[in-house]
Amino acid sequence: MSDPTLAPLSIVEVQRAVDAELDRLAGVLEPLGELFASAGHELALVGGPVRDAMLGRPVNDLDFTTSAHPDETERLLKRWSRATWDMGREFGTIGARKDEWVVEITTYRSEAYDPDSRKPTVEYGTSLAGDLGRRDFTVNAMAVRLAGPGGVERRVEDPYGGVVDLANRVLRTPGLPEDSFSDDPLRMMRAARFAAQLGFTVAPEVVAAMTAMAGRISIISAERVRDELVKLICAPHPRRGLALLVETGLAELVLPELPALRLEADEHHRHKDVYEHSLTVLDQAIGLESRLPGGGPDFVSRFAALMHDVGKPKTRRFVEGGVVTFHHHDVVGAKLTRKRMRALRFSNEETDAVCRLIELHLRFHGYGSGEWTDSAVRRYVRDAGDQLERLHILTRADCTTRNRRKAERLARTYDALEERIERLSEEEELAAMRPALNGEQIMALLDLKPGPAVGAAYRFLLEVRMDEGVLSEEEAAVRLRAWWATRE
Repeated sequence: MSDPTLAPLSIVEVQRAVDAELDRLAGVLEPLGELFASAGHELALVGGPVRDAMLGRPVNDLDFTTSAHPDETERLLKRWSRATWDMGREFGTIGARKDEWVVEITTYRSEAYDPDSRKPTVEYGTSLAGDLGRRDFTVNAMAVRLAGPGGVERRVEDPYGGVVDLANRVLRTPGLPEDSFSDDPLRMMRAARFAAQLGFTVAPEVVAAMTAMAGRISIISAERVRDELVKLICAPHPRRGLALLVETGLAELVLPELPALRLEADEHHRHKDVYEHSLTVLDQAIGLESRLPGGGPDFVSRFAALMHDVGKPKTRRFVEGGVVTFHHHDVVGAKLTRKRMRALRFSNEETDAVCRLIELHLRFHGYGSGEWTDSAVRRYVRDAGDQLERLHILTRADCTTRNRRKAERLARTYDALEERIERLSEEEELAAMRPALNGEQIMALLDLKPGPAVGAAYRFLLEVRMDEGVLSEEEAAVRLRAWWATRE
């Protein structure tokens, strides 16, 4: 079934949406327009807020462009709000907050990138049209002029046909895409991100330029690439963006583990298309995000779903009878993912969470028809730790079989496992998963000082906890003394 949110729009629908949003924003737009007009400056709402207004997507973070230079912008903004900041001053940007509104106002710019530099050289421009011409895509190169030589107004400026492209849900660049991507190669990643966020189609000439210039992404910092990748994966339609990265060759440079999943089919066709399978698991994981306390989008669960099988290319083996195996691809995949996430400068916390899910994603398949002991269930919970709910999502999403009976059987079996976890949790406070004695109690009982022996004793009690459930402190002390006696 097609997604109605991705259908083309009529120009009338676009105009109606933007009028309604500008009416909603009037309490911010009109005072700012009057403020800048009274000082003889131009001011225009620009970029994403204009695009989103036309799509009927309300926003409270507003971007403006102006003929005023930063010092003058700051002076004027302080008359509108007591909360201003200038962290973007070197790029000509001054920010302010008032009530629920956040605004950033940037001086008209004309910037170009040195072919070998990661940072733009910023020069102030002299006109709104010139400022719009340096933006990434036509749908972001529209503005609503609020103040000009004639005073306060509310007029849409669209010199590059952004309204038509937005109505047709197409991404194009204001000028030649080669020039745009040469100025800022990260715009190639943004094309994929906007395809994922907005569900837009990328124009053929833009795709061609991305393919020809993919190598230019190498001058962009890992942090900027990471941020675009996160936005893409957390977008409503990440599959669109990821497919574009693979198609253009950008994925080979920023996430090479993804295109590597396109394994050549064996002659007997006895394994799934791992690339398509991974994208389907991502789609299904997104559909299960409502299980999480905060709902979605959730980057950790989505990225784990995307990367869960990246160990398969390195572990694929053909054995007798044409059978294909991928032994230990969970362990190998976690190592590959950790290496990639470190290269992209992800936090240790996010990296550890994603890699733990990948390491554990096959664990459920040892459950069979429910033969696990309570001890095995406890270990499953302990090993998942605070990622248990995400592991539930990944394990369920990883079922992409078209065999309805098999899918239903797997779902019932996992339902049963979750029920056992819930029952044991209620009986034993499973989430805490601690032995009956803490480190201080162990040291007092065995007359030990802090050191490795205390850790060994704690691990012994934890293993007893895993195997047998909750013990009283008295019983734990008896068991600990007996164990300790065997070590002396």
